[in-house]
Amino acid sequence: MKIAMIAMSGVRVRSRELSELGVTLPGFVERGHVIASLPSLGLLTLAGATPAGFDVRYFEHGDVLPEQLEADGYDIVLVSTFTAQALEAYAFCDQLRALGLRVAIGGLHATVCPGEAAAHADHVFVGEGEEIWVDFLTDLKTGRARPFYDARGRVFPLERAPLPRYDLLDPDRYNRITIQTTRSCPHKCTFCASGILLRGPYRKKPMELIQRDLDAICEIWPRPFVELADDNTFVDRRWGLELVKTLTPYKLKWFTETDITVADDPELLEALAESGCRQVLIGFESLDKDTVAGLEARSFKAKRVRDYARAVRRIQEAGVSVNGCFILGSDHDTPDAFQKVAAFADDVGLAEVQVTLLTPFPGTPLYDDLLKQGRLLNPGDWGACTLFDATFVPAQMSVEELESGMRELFRDLYAPEKVRARQRAFYAQLRAGRRRRRAADAPRRPRRTRQPDLCYLTVAALAIAA
Repeated sequence: MKIAMIAMSGVRVRSRELSELGVTLPGFVERGHVIASLPSLGLLTLAGATPAGFDVRYFEHGDVLPEQLEADGYDIVLVSTFTAQALEAYAFCDQLRALGLRVAIGGLHATVCPGEAAAHADHVFVGEGEEIWVDFLTDLKTGRARPFYDARGRVFPLERAPLPRYDLLDPDRYNRITIQTTRSCPHKCTFCASGILLRGPYRKKPMELIQRDLDAICEIWPRPFVELADDNTFVDRRWGLELVKTLTPYKLKWFTETDITVADDPELLEALAESGCRQVLIGFESLDKDTVAGLEARSFKAKRVRDYARAVRRIQEAGVSVNGCFILGSDHDTPDAFQKVAAFADDVGLAEVQVTLLTPFPGTPLYDDLLKQGRLLNPGDWGACTLFDATFVPAQMSVEELESGMRELFRDLYAPEKVRARQRAFYAQLRAGRRRRRAADAPRRPRRTRQPDLCYLTVAALAIAA
């Protein structure tokens, strides 16, 4: 049987003004290109879990037409989508089914809206896919495939994680490759969309499987840039140190997401820099502790807000840049929140800054709360869930103020001169950290023993004799 896997990827921005502004700003454009060039690790993992006897191919949406898939005789087309791309995915699925192709759909959005997804696909996958995908293929071969395959209630052990099919990718297309070392996050922030799918406990992949994945990547890309597809890599910092030491011999550049507590561990920071880690993405969310507390399921980051600046400097002086992430539009935010973020980024010298609007994704506590309050602008308008478009009525500003504040923040943060100034500040911190480490590691010179003043001793001796 022939299987086509279709990844819906890339950054979406519906606001024409913000889109036009964004394409002129290097700090936004560069990160957007990186995100757009990342392959779907979820689909590659399912391809790795696929039993023998199936011919699997991987495509990015836009690289293949429905008519091509029909002409090539695919028995099933699997589409994976996030919420912002859901409407595009549905339209694509409808085209495929009109041609008589069997369509399956999965991913974050299908997990929380399975009934909706079922209107556009023959089979819907809910939750973590490794086991239910194999169940589906078994049923498919015997002609008993069901409309729904639900993994909720199951916790997939990463000790059984299959090797993703990196060999399905075109090596010339991708400048960064993803691997997963941990799954889920214990903090369960109320806005976090990935928590919808990964409700299970925080899990860590065995080191030998991480090495297996890295070896497979390095066979295809000799010097890859690796992104860890983790929500929070260093929840367990002792395990994280072991991970970093595992990565070090590969001499590659890499990136991951974590939280502010990484700044508390000097040994881990030193190992990160030596391992080739170029950047850590940290969700600060806001500079107001009440705002942060309102976004958390349990108080954690709110207690650390006053430490943000010191933590950034500590990490960057260790030799690892910080991509600081902020969310605007929460109920405690007033119109001056935008300028506070811009000032903080400049004052601290954040190497990179990522700003988004608070977005209520379906299935999250945030979405449920705003829906009950009647504050969602267009419930079910998934194409607006881009992280950059307003989707609800803020508490302490108008929708227009929220949108205009975001545009002005873009202009300020991503202006070329501002980007260069923050980069210079980062390199200054980097050099200062190196000087401090060299000074600390330099062998201590023996203290010079002060030579006694002979004249003084002679006088003193005479005085005592007398």
